[in-house]
Amino acid sequence: MKLAWTDVQRSTQANVGLGVTLSFVAGATNAGGFLAVGTYTSHMTGVVSALADNMALGHWSLIWISVASFVAFLLGAMTTAWMVNWSLRRNLRSAFGRPLLLEALLLLVFGLFGAVIDAHGILFVPFTVLLLCFIMGLQNAVITKISKAEIRTTHITGLVTDLGIELGKLLYYNGQTPNQPQVLANRQKLGIQSKLIGSFFVGAVCGAVGFKTAGYIATIPLSMALVLLVWRPVLYDVRVWWKS
Repeated sequence: MKLAWTDVQRSTQANVGLGVTLSFVAGATNAGGFLAVGTYTSHMTGVVSALADNMALGHWSLIWISVASFVAFLLGAMTTAWMVNWSLRRNLRSAFGRPLLLEALLLLVFGLFGAVIDAHGILFVPFTVLLLCFIMGLQNAVITKISKAEIRTTHITGLVTDLGIELGKLLYYNGQTPNQPQVLANRQKLGIQSKLIGSFFVGAVCGAVGFKTAGYIATIPLSMALVLLVWRPVLYDVRVWWKS
């Protein structure tokens, strides 16, 4: 069976391909989620800042939202670690795909029950925020673990920082100190960072437009894309289990 991007056997090409795809999904989910619930759910820097601001301003009724969002993102990352390590200890090819399959299921639930969220917004919006934060933590931990922390799909601040560093190296003039080692940019890393940022942006535009025109159902194609990423390793493990 041909190796999939979510297989346990990794390559740089597979990591980049998976990272670009997940960046698109993250951008679309984050932007669409903002239109749905009025907050970005992958931005833990903002969540922690909001927590500090609300504490300083005495807005105690809002503090629990930031705390719950942070905990949901954290639990998402922890869930990925549990699922991946459990699967790796059993030599399953779908170890990295299983958290993404869970993400696909949760996005499908989010898309299918959007009408309920609209009808009972006050009741369901807080739970929707927590669901999206959990999804973002789940996904970011997958690609972080796969690429050994070299690639992230929801943490654009870090990507832009790394991009700026590499661009600074690329434009650095080495002629002033010819006897010193030259400052050279890692062009491969520069290309990867550009692809990830670009994919997130395109995904965000598609997510926002899709949610504006189609509503919650716009998340269903994202769910299907994740299923396409993971179905081969999952099917392989199911066949092995069935024959054993």
